[in-house]
Amino acid sequence: NHQDGQVDRLYGLAPVAKYFIRSRGGGSLSPWLDLYQHKITIDSWYHLKDAVLEGANPFNKAHGMSAVEYISTDARFEDIFKTSFIDYNKLFVEEMLKSYQGFDGLNVLVDVGGGNGFILHKIVSKYPTIKGINFDLPQVIDKSPSYPGIEHVAGNMFKSVPKGDAIFMKWILEHLDDKQCLMLLKNCYEALPVNGKVIVVDAVIPESPDANPLHKSVYQFDFLSMGMNETGKERTEKESENLAEGAGFSRFRVACCAYGFSVMEFYKIM
Repeated sequence: NHQDGQVDRLYGLAPVAKYFIRSRGGGSLSPWLDLYQHKITIDSWYHLKDAVLEGANPFNKAHGMSAVEYISTDARFEDIFKTSFIDYNKLFVEEMLKSYQGFDGLNVLVDVGGGNGFILHKIVSKYPTIKGINFDLPQVIDKSPSYPGIEHVAGNMFKSVPKGDAIFMKWILEHLDDKQCLMLLKNCYEALPVNGKVIVVDAVIPESPDANPLHKSVYQFDFLSMGMNETGKERTEKESENLAEGAGFSRFRVACCAYGFSVMEFYKIM
């Protein structure tokens, strides 16, 4: 306000806007919003009833093919899809490394389904004494960049996984059914020493719906997964604990939460 009564109106970003501009680590939720609001994604919502009534996949119903198949036919949607996950990973790993202390003291950390190794690279950058092993399918490993302290290993997680003090898996179990989860977790159990652990990052849904904003966000991700994925589901804490016990792990705990996703530990204690 000026002495002569004139008013200058100023504009600025609201606090929530910080998630939609680039963070220091390069992450942003803007591509994530693009993915949720894209017509290709929205079209699948109209077929959610088919998932409930028939067990059909909504994306397949809407587009006549799976999400993986469709992405290879639409370069623009492929870019939105990949960018949304890349940018979210940048935000998530920053927050996880602030909240989770479970990497301290590890010698060898295996990232199962680690993609191009970006998250493992961030972990090893903070904990440089860790040897990182990035494990994924051959076609993924072939395109992965070189990172200091990280060895890229190609293979099939349903056959075996590399040995390490701990095994890290982000957004892996939620894409698998219970039978596939148990097969993978048993392979992890065999690859770990006594007192080793699997570090699982997934959305954990509450036992019953409530008005908690965090839980609403988790359910939103659950609906996105149900709309696009042909297998898998988000699980409750108890369901995740049951998987751990079924694979032979004797201790389970939720260590922390970062941007809506829980960091869980499955311990191999004899």
